Amino acid sequence: MSAIGRAIWFIESHFKSDISLDEIAETAALSRFHLSRVFGMTTGQSISSYIRSRRLSEAALALTDGSSSILQVALDAGYGSHEAFTRAFREQFGMTPENLRKQGHVRNLALQEPIRMDDTRLPKLEAPRFETHPAMLLAGLAETYAYEATQAIPSLWQKFNQYFGHIPGQIGNVAYGVCTQAEEGSESFRYMSAAEVSAADGLPEGFVTTKLPQQRYAIFTHRGHISGISATVHQIFGEWLPQSGQQHAGTPDMMERYDDRFDPRTGTGVTEILIPLKD
Repeated sequence: MSAIGRAIWFIESHFKSDISLDEIAETAALSRFHLSRVFGMTTGQSISSYIRSRRLSEAALALTDGSSSILQVALDAGYGSHEAFTRAFREQFGMTPENLRKQGHVRNLALQEPIRMDDTRLPKLEAPRFETHPAMLLAGLAETYAYEATQAIPSLWQKFNQYFGHIPGQIGNVAYGVCTQAEEGSESFRYMSAAEVSAADGLPEGFVTTKLPQQRYAIFTHRGHISGISATVHQIFGEWLPQSGQQHAGTPDMMERYDDRFDPRTGTGVTEILIPLKD
């Protein structure tokens, strides 16, 4: 079973109780940071969002069953008051618990079903190569995204590609996607579309820079459409890294590298995924 499969199993076995990210990470054999990152990329939602949705979905079924009071359903779902439960329930389903009880069914609700990980459908991960890269100065556009809102990343690339190839001081014809955690404990991440530059002078308005030190990387190859890259990342962080004996260097979380083997118009080709490692 993959790391994310183990995490989901633990959540499904314990989500009605108060569980911590540390407990889930221990079961998955990942750090809190990497669990949050890989879970978000693999499932399209944060861990807390998934747990909340599962609790509220179970609460919705309990409300239509009618055997418990609304307050008891709220308490069983982990809410300390009727008001807090009603607010969260309305945000999730667009109706109040009282209205659902009167309705008596959940056919019009988008309930969160348990996620089922089919590890047999994951692509075979090619063995990485290892390289030490000199320090780099990257310049580009950056945004912060929730794990459930990554569909906006192609729009960032569309904006960046208007400049790519004629960025002042641009070195080479390689583009980078740089992923870092937004901040400690955050359930979002910062994504930067960038190119290597020789200096930070004269950059277009809105551009930001990040300087990466000399670093050793494990470099993996993702083949096919870019929309499938989350499955490759899942295997890198969920399987390869815990079993490799290597340690993640901390920052950036990872980089995507796009050279002339990738077609930005169709989103297909070869993408390299760089994972920074401790020496």
